Amino acid sequence: MAVKTAIKVSNLAHTVNANTGDLTILNGINMDIKEGESVAIVGASGSGKSTLLGLLAGLDVNTSGEITLYDHAFSRLDEEERALIRGQYVGFIFQSFHLLPSLQAIENVMLPAELIGDKQARKTAESLLEQVGLSHRLTHYPNQLSGGEQQRVAIARAFASRPKILFADEPTGNLDEGNGKIIIEQLFELNASQGTTLVMVTHDNELAKKCDRHLVMSAGQLAEQT
Repeated sequence: MAVKTAIKVSNLAHTVNANTGDLTILNGINMDIKEGESVAIVGASGSGKSTLLGLLAGLDVNTSGEITLYDHAFSRLDEEERALIRGQYVGFIFQSFHLLPSLQAIENVMLPAELIGDKQARKTAESLLEQVGLSHRLTHYPNQLSGGEQQRVAIARAFASRPKILFADEPTGNLDEGNGKIIIEQLFELNASQGTTLVMVTHDNELAKKCDRHLVMSAGQLAEQT
């Protein structure tokens, strides 16, 4: 059976307005990512990695070209329709965690499960928090958790809606080496158990090595695919 294409990118370009005129962030990006594949996007700071990730996830709108997620072409969708696609297919892990400070750990994880109508949202959240080693922190608020614990809650939250595609932007970037290794292990364990397509931006060589493939960005273009 042929493996499905989860993400297809054709002639992608992105330009923003700057004080000195239009600034090209991405230009001429073409790539396919297969369902279940793990891909690391690497490259120097300022090469366009995080911009590309945000566009792939439908968090921003590209200037030209096409991004297709499971046959849904973003250029044909308005913001409301893109939001529906994100809810159906996409999970996202941010470098700065982005947990809601007024919600307990379990409530943060329950939220995306509730949004997709999971009647077992609490059970789902409890199970995921147990998998990331935080069953003893269910009722703690983000400001009562360490950085490593907050990122583990963020990972559990990203998997709560059982996304087909998980995007991660420097998931170990704000963590020390020890916590970084824990996060890497838990991220790939959850990824394998759910069969998710994983696309991440990282400067962490150990994390990148665990991925099936590397996309190397340079000056807004794909310099290499390995």
